[in-house]
Amino acid sequence: MPRVSAAFFMTGALCLAMGMCWGIAMAVSQNFALAPAHAHLNLLGWVTMSIYGTFYALTRETLSPRLAWINYVCATLGVAVMIPTLAVFLATGNQALEPVIGIGSLLSLIALLTFAISAFRELKRPRL
Repeated sequence: MPRVSAAFFMTGALCLAMGMCWGIAMAVSQNFALAPAHAHLNLLGWVTMSIYGTFYALTRETLSPRLAWINYVCATLGVAVMIPTLAVFLATGNQALEPVIGIGSLLSLIALLTFAISAFRELKRPRL
């Protein structure tokens, strides 16, 4: 397995562990005000990271390491910036945090576009 795939899976597993603990805490307190941030953590942090990791593992022979690592860095920074800021925004309503949430969202979008380029390269790759 390529190191980038392992990095995606490790990061995804950490996000899932945090998301599960967060979900348990919300259930115990019966306070679901932060559920949107929790859902984003699970979807972007666990599901999306796992999909990226799987793709790069399956294309290990033909992947572009540079594109894959750009994908990883942008995806990880996107989650690290967006999720905590979204949680604080939901808890406080502080409108000044919206641009920071936007930066995290933009990083996540850049990650997706980088992944799309990698997928397109694989689609167009000559086959034997």
